Amino acid sequence: MPNPSRLRAAALAAALVLSVTVAGCDSDAGVKDEDLAAQELSWEDCPPPSEAQGGGEAPSALPNGDKWQCATLRVPLDWDEPKGDMIGLAVIRAEASGAEERRIGSLIFNFGGPGSSGVATLPAFAEEFAHLRTRYDLVSFDPRGVGRSAGVECQSDEQLDEYFQQDATPDNAAERRTLLEDTKAFNSACEKNSGKFLPHVRTTDAARDLDLMRQVLDDDRLHYFGISYGTELGGVYTHLFPKKVGRAVFDAVVDPTRNPEQGSLGQAKGFQLALDNFAEDCASKQDACPLGDTAQNIKDRIARLLKDLDSRPVPGVFPRELTQSIAAGGILQALYSQDYWEYLTAGLQQAYAGDGTVLMLLSDAMNGRSENGEYSNSVAANVSINCADNKARYTTADVEAKLPKFRTASPLFGDYVAWGLLGCTDWPVPGAADDPDVSAPGAAPILVIGNTGDPATPYEGARKMADELGKDVGVELTWKGEGHGAYDSGNKCVRDAVDGYLLDGRVPSTGQVCS
Repeated sequence: MPNPSRLRAAALAAALVLSVTVAGCDSDAGVKDEDLAAQELSWEDCPPPSEAQGGGEAPSALPNGDKWQCATLRVPLDWDEPKGDMIGLAVIRAEASGAEERRIGSLIFNFGGPGSSGVATLPAFAEEFAHLRTRYDLVSFDPRGVGRSAGVECQSDEQLDEYFQQDATPDNAAERRTLLEDTKAFNSACEKNSGKFLPHVRTTDAARDLDLMRQVLDDDRLHYFGISYGTELGGVYTHLFPKKVGRAVFDAVVDPTRNPEQGSLGQAKGFQLALDNFAEDCASKQDACPLGDTAQNIKDRIARLLKDLDSRPVPGVFPRELTQSIAAGGILQALYSQDYWEYLTAGLQQAYAGDGTVLMLLSDAMNGRSENGEYSNSVAANVSINCADNKARYTTADVEAKLPKFRTASPLFGDYVAWGLLGCTDWPVPGAADDPDVSAPGAAPILVIGNTGDPATPYEGARKMADELGKDVGVELTWKGEGHGAYDSGNKCVRDAVDGYLLDGRVPSTGQVCS
C-alpha cells in the first residue's frame, strides 16, 4: 500500500487552481508606513506545523546542520487603513549556505493553492532548492487567511468529513438542492467563524504583504519563485510594483486572461489529457497492465467504477466510505504528477476489489485531511481567496447550461469540474473583478515556464501570462513533460535555465524548449 505520509506530502504541491482575479493598479512606491517597514523579525526555531498548516513534526535540520527559522511579520488587516488592526503572517527561512559575499538576498516562494502553507511546504522541498540556497536565503510564508496567518476557519473536522462525501455531481433536482444547501452551509460557516477576515484575503492584499516582506528582509527588489497560484500572485505583485521586481520565476502558470468558467474548462481538458496519458502509459507496458488491455478499456472501467460508486459506495478508511465524489478526488490528486501514477494504479485495483482505502487516502491528501482526522485550512482558504477575488457567481441553471461543453472537454471529469463553479454561490463578500491585471511595462525579465502535460494549469497559460506581462518582461520557456510544474521534475534543461537566471542573472532566450 502507498505510504500515507507521502500521499499527504503530495498534496503540498497539488494546487486546487481556480482563476484568480484582482482589481486595479497601485503606485510603485511600496509600503509607506515607516514603522511597519522598519520592524525587525524575531527568528526562532520552528515549532511543529499547526493543525491549520497540516500538522506533523517540526522541520528537521538542513543537510549542513542549520535549523529552519520562523518568525511573524506584522501586516495591516486592511491595507486601506494601515494604522488599524494588525495580523501576523507566519514566515520561515533557511539562511544561505554559501559565502556571505556571494549572497544575493532572499528568494521568496509561494507554492500555490491558493491555500497552501508555505511554512509547512518549503522544508518538504528543501532538497529541490538546495542549489538556489547557495546564494539566497530561502523564504516562504503562510499568506493571509492561510495556516498560522489569520487562517480562515469554516466547518469542523466532522462537518468536513460529511461535506467531502456529498454528491458533487447531482443527477436530479433533489440532489441539486442538496448540493446547493451544502455549499451554502459551508460558506455560512466561513462567515460565522471568520467574517472579519473574509474581505481582506484578496490577492492584491497578499501582494502588498509581499512588498512589506521584501522591505523587512532588507532587499531592494523582490526575488521570487511562484508556483501555480503563486504565479498569479507574482503577476499581481509585478503589476502593482513593477520597479521592485528582481529575479523571478513563474512555474505551472495560471492563465490570467480566463474567468472561472474558462479556467475550469481548461482544467477539465488538462485532467482529461493527464488521464489519457496515464491510460496510454499503463496499456503500453510490456508487463500486462492490471487495469485493462487498452487505454480506452482502462478509461471505460474507471467510468463504470465511478458510476457504480454513485449508488453503492465501498468501504474506505474506517468508518468512512469511498463515494463517487471522494474517488474522483483521489483520481484527480494522482494525476497531478506522474510520480503518483503507481498510487492510482494501486488505488483502482483495490477499488475494483471493493476496498477504497488508497483512493480515499489520495482524496484526503487533496483535501488537507491528516490520518488523525484533522483538516488543514487549505480548502477554507482556497474558497475564501478565490471568492474574494472572483466577481463571477453561478447558479445551478448556469451550470446545467454549461454541462455539455464540460462533458465534451472531459467525459470523466466534466461534471465534477462544472458543478464546482457553485463554490462561490452565496459567498458573503463580493468578488473584486472579472480577471486580473498583470501588465508590468518596465519590469525586469520574468522566466515563465509552461509544461505541455500540466493538468491543473494548462500549457497555454504560460504564453498568455508572458504576453500579459508585456514585451521584454515575460520570457517563455516550454518543457515537454508530464505533471503539475516543471522545476521539481528534475529535468536538467529546466534546472539549468532557472538556476542560471536566479543565481547568475542569465536570461534564457524566449521560446526555448526543454524535453
